[in-house]
Amino acid sequence: MTATLAAPSTTTPAHRDGNVRRWLAAYTSSMLGDTIYYIALSWAAVRIGTPAQVGLVMAVGALPRAVLMLGGGVIADRFGPRRVVIGSDAVRCAAVLAVAALLFLTRPGLWPLALLALVFGAVDAVFVPAVGALPARLTAQDQLGRVQGMRSLAIRFAAVVGAPLGGLGVATGGAPAAFALAGLLIAVSVPLLVRVRVRDLPTRDAAPKGTAWADLKDGLRHIRGHRVLAPLMLAIALGDLGFVGPLNVGLTLLADRRGWGASGMGWILAGFGTGAGAASLLLAVRGRLPRAGLVAGCTIIAGSVAVGALAYAPTLLTAVGTALLVGLLTGLSGVMCGALLQTRSDPDYLGRVTAVSSLVSLGLTPLSMPFAAAAIGAWGLRPVYVVSAAVCGLGGVVALAVPALRTAELPR
Repeated sequence: MTATLAAPSTTTPAHRDGNVRRWLAAYTSSMLGDTIYYIALSWAAVRIGTPAQVGLVMAVGALPRAVLMLGGGVIADRFGPRRVVIGSDAVRCAAVLAVAALLFLTRPGLWPLALLALVFGAVDAVFVPAVGALPARLTAQDQLGRVQGMRSLAIRFAAVVGAPLGGLGVATGGAPAAFALAGLLIAVSVPLLVRVRVRDLPTRDAAPKGTAWADLKDGLRHIRGHRVLAPLMLAIALGDLGFVGPLNVGLTLLADRRGWGASGMGWILAGFGTGAGAASLLLAVRGRLPRAGLVAGCTIIAGSVAVGALAYAPTLLTAVGTALLVGLLTGLSGVMCGALLQTRSDPDYLGRVTAVSSLVSLGLTPLSMPFAAAAIGAWGLRPVYVVSAAVCGLGGVVALAVPALRTAELPR
């Protein structure tokens, strides 16, 4: 029998539910700490080591997250996402504050930064799937779309506010102060999470019961055999693969070659962030949009066209407007895909489902960035943007071509 969450007799809207708001406050504080941590880590590495060593330190953090992510999903489903999120946030907080104290008292070199990156990346591999599995235990199914919009807003807020806060920390007291600020913000999330109440699943038939490897294979079978999740994962993978290169390394090269400089790139990113934030706000306020699968497919395709158009923008103002459209369309497709993942997955498998989707987005697609940079150097900006847009658009084609995904709806 498939485990589902029983909706309460009277559903409190997620944005008015004190329990959900505590979770959102904890998640926002933790994401702010994350943003400041990465700024502090890169700044400290730049001040101590060579550019090659800086790249190595950052890679040390990314590798365990990618390698261990699927196992993190098994842990989240086996031990419960609330317990795993609290434990992983506590470990991340302790590690960051320990390095802050070490840098303040001594000049130890790069080794504590590399060790911190390794620990943080490994714990992130557990934290990310647990975060994805937690909302289904906080509220009813018909509120998960709204929660996904709220979560996306928290991510945008952390990116916009965290960067200047990290810069202020570095300017005020160097890397130790920035690390301390990051650790304190992560620490704030722990008592909030302790106060968050979760609902037990009515049945545990799908809960992990065997070895970790058997549980992982069971989760992958759940995705592969699901009429909506399997094509949705493919659509997400293609969309992210075509999106990451142009909007990261490609955007830097575009601004440089057009003479817009760092400030111009900042305006383009601001346009993208504004559009993506507006899409998240729309779902947070509305709670659901009809014909979710159709909307996701159409917005992926339209967003891919906008991504390709960025390389043809003749002026900075046009590029900012195009980036605003990219953010709105890809942001809307992103929150709709996230909401479908939340609502279509069996709650007992959500940790493993989140782990697979996060592995694609956080672990594999960033590997496309050096290839995108090399391709731009060989063939120029416009051909690479067009090819990337075509790859991104294929994700929308998959969403529209599979009837079960195209007709998928969010719960009412």
